[in-house]
Amino acid sequence: MSGEPRNPALATDCVLFDAQGRVLLIRRGNSPFKGNYAIPGGFVDVGESVEAACRRELKEETGLSVGELRLVGVYSDPKRDPRSHVVSVVYMGEVKTANPKAGDDASDARWVKYWRRAKLAFDHADILSDADALRNSIRNR
Repeated sequence: MSGEPRNPALATDCVLFDAQGRVLLIRRGNSPFKGNYAIPGGFVDVGESVEAACRRELKEETGLSVGELRLVGVYSDPKRDPRSHVVSVVYMGEVKTANPKAGDDASDARWVKYWRRAKLAFDHADILSDADALRNSIRNR
């Protein structure tokens, strides 16, 4: 054994809603879940805050920027990613309108109205449900 600690990888995902309640999703260009819809996100770089990584990944995969971010939650099920144990810190934001453009490892980026019907990668259906509930609770205050 090397003596190096073995820890989960740290990732971040960004749930972005528009004024019509649609969700910004990418289509994964790589395995696992190649071709499935997913929330924009990726791994946090050493020396980078989770919030900065969230903004960077959103920009790299969709070309979009977001203002205020709200914490949706931390998702840590060891089986959520088939590659390895990945912990994701998920944020949510809103934009009035924007035109996404796929980049980085996303083969497509688009606003999806009926996201509950979409075939989603990882545990992203659960994450989107949690983000939608948070968004509704904020709006109903």
